[in-house]
Amino acid sequence: MPEQTTPPVSHDPEMQRKIVNRLKRAHGQLAAVIASVEDEADCRQVVLQLSAVSKALDRAGFLVISSALKECLTEPGGDGAPQVEELEKLFLSLA
Repeated sequence: MPEQTTPPVSHDPEMQRKIVNRLKRAHGQLAAVIASVEDEADCRQVVLQLSAVSKALDRAGFLVISSALKECLTEPGGDGAPQVEELEKLFLSLA
């Protein structure tokens, strides 16, 4: 069976920087949630912070998928159909 390789997150350095920044933001927000829970913070504050973490992760995921979709659709000469189907499944997994 041939080894299946997947493309990198992004060939575009600017897109990769945006993705990493979003993930770092989510990382910081998650650290704040953990600290809030450990400090027995108000549940409303914890829920709002969790919502921010979730949105930051979703946005990072959408950036990853949109980057891959752009590369798939602009790649000359390749049969992108299987990759497009896989990207669609990944996109829907974030919904």
